[in-house]
Amino acid sequence: MDTKTVPPVKERKTFTDYMRANTRFIIEPIVDHLARYRFSPDALTVVGMLSHFLFAWLIAQGHMTWASVTMFFIAPLDAFDGALARKLGRKQGGFGAFLDSTLDRLAEIILFGGFILFYMEHENALMLGIAYLAITGSIMVSYARARAEALGYSSKVGIASRVERYFVIISFLFLNLPDVAVIILAIATYITLGQRMYAVWQQASTAPDDRPSHE
Repeated sequence: MDTKTVPPVKERKTFTDYMRANTRFIIEPIVDHLARYRFSPDALTVVGMLSHFLFAWLIAQGHMTWASVTMFFIAPLDAFDGALARKLGRKQGGFGAFLDSTLDRLAEIILFGGFILFYMEHENALMLGIAYLAITGSIMVSYARARAEALGYSSKVGIASRVERYFVIISFLFLNLPDVAVIILAIATYITLGQRMYAVWQQASTAPDDRPSHE
């Protein structure tokens, strides 16, 4: 694949960036403790993914508030694996990064499986369709960024990155309003996909683009 210089894009700080900056005082002591015992970042990634089976089961059973509470305390594990890998001096961008990104997508699929089962049980075809839009939108948001970066572009923009999506889910499940969470995500994820496509188009329009269009 030919590579050309793409004009740098000034990215606005996302909600994820603010969360990482403002929770560092919590994350760093925990990471230091895990590093002291040489705990594997990959194991942490796997545990975080497996926990989504519990979240999905609680949602499928209609225990929305409990699902919210467990997600609030367990889902932040995702913030630790990368920091732990850096603390242990792991190579950045290696298998660990691939594993983390891949299992993050799998975790969301598992999570939305809980919504799908819940709506199937209640024979709510409309919300079942909206849940389908929400999960496909979530996956496409992540894919758009990964594909853009593989081509040398930047697309870390949008209103519904992963942290924002989980914030919506946790907040509205706590209020026992799963329908509201799913509807917001169905809309916000496709808006974000459009924002990322537009960001890449802007960059591509300022430089010759002879990159291949296929995978």
